[in-house]
Amino acid sequence: MRKRILIAASAAVVLGAGAWGVARLVKTATAEAHAEIPTTRVKRGSVTITVAARGELQGGNSEMLTAPMIGGTDMAITYLREPGEVVEPGDMVVQFDTTTQEFNLREAQADLAEAQQQVIQAKATSEATDAETQYTLLSAGGDVKLAELEVKKNSTVAAIKARQNEIALEQAQNRLHQAEQDVANKKATMSAGVAIQQAAENKAKVAADTAQRNIDSMTLKAKTGGYVNVQQNTNMNMMFWGMQLMPFQLGDNARAGMAVAQIPDLKNWEVSANVGELDRGHLSVGQPVTVAVVALSGKSFAGHVKNLGGTTGSPWDRHFECRIALDKPGPELRPGMTSNMVITVETLANVAWVPSQALFESDGRTYVYQQTPNGFMPHDVTLVRRSESQAVLTGIPEGALVAMSNPDQQNKPAAQKQGAMKALQQ
Repeated sequence: MRKRILIAASAAVVLGAGAWGVARLVKTATAEAHAEIPTTRVKRGSVTITVAARGELQGGNSEMLTAPMIGGTDMAITYLREPGEVVEPGDMVVQFDTTTQEFNLREAQADLAEAQQQVIQAKATSEATDAETQYTLLSAGGDVKLAELEVKKNSTVAAIKARQNEIALEQAQNRLHQAEQDVANKKATMSAGVAIQQAAENKAKVAADTAQRNIDSMTLKAKTGGYVNVQQNTNMNMMFWGMQLMPFQLGDNARAGMAVAQIPDLKNWEVSANVGELDRGHLSVGQPVTVAVVALSGKSFAGHVKNLGGTTGSPWDRHFECRIALDKPGPELRPGMTSNMVITVETLANVAWVPSQALFESDGRTYVYQQTPNGFMPHDVTLVRRSESQAVLTGIPEGALVAMSNPDQQNKPAAQKQGAMKALQQ
């Protein structure tokens, strides 16, 4: 009898616990099914539209030091400043090997010296030839005068002698005429010879000057003061895919035109950031920007939009470069520091707005879910401006209660849970 009583009591306890569990599950499901939809009211006031971006700090007018354009051969670096080293204007930053150019300079200087001697010789020859032709010309002129004096005696001499005097005068005049022509021809010839030698001298001088300029250009000096930022060596031949490029080091080779070092201008700082294409229509040059440097916690700098670049990227990730200029940079800034920027697009006064998640778009419609006696119903509105957190709109009164999420989507899981509970009860 006692055993039967214990069995009956145990069965009653099990049935009671099962009933309590089912009731608790039904109550929880019902509460979830009737969970309240998050809502907000349409507010009116001033709204500041902003665009957030992230970028790296750079010198505003950075000076790039590149290998000189002196030919297609590589140039070995014989001197290089350490990365981060401070330099003043005029300090040497990079020095390339000038052995080949010094050899070219010596050859050009030897050719120049030889050409100068050729010019001296050509001028001396020209002067000697000119003196000789002048003597011949004076001699021919003297012969003409003597022949003219003899002709004047023709009235007192025999006819034969008179004729001989006339013939002698004609011959002297012909020699004088020929001498005059020879003087002009020889002078032109000698001038051309001197000009040729002078051209050769000028060519040798240009070659020597070019070699000297090449040597001078292989010493890269800083035009402004700042920190040395050594660039990556993209001239490495043995590279594996995905291997990180190393910066230039002493002894490395650089091709003509390659950037070897950069000196950021520490007086004019800029931040370069990639901004999504959808925000391009909101931005314009001159808009105020607040720049927060990650490494300098709690400190921010004022700036403005300097310029907007062209849109690039894949069709699903279009973006453009936005350069921000800092108005009052500080001495603690360094190139490469990560910075968070908030660009103030505009401030709208006395406008109606809701949180961005309360605004919905579908099939060209812009609407909110406004509370009505029949529940939350779609209500068309006109979007004025939209940021990441706020949406400015018209077409709905201030104080209207709107849903922060789609009521239809929220009710579907609740309806599914109710169906499951009814099935469980059955």
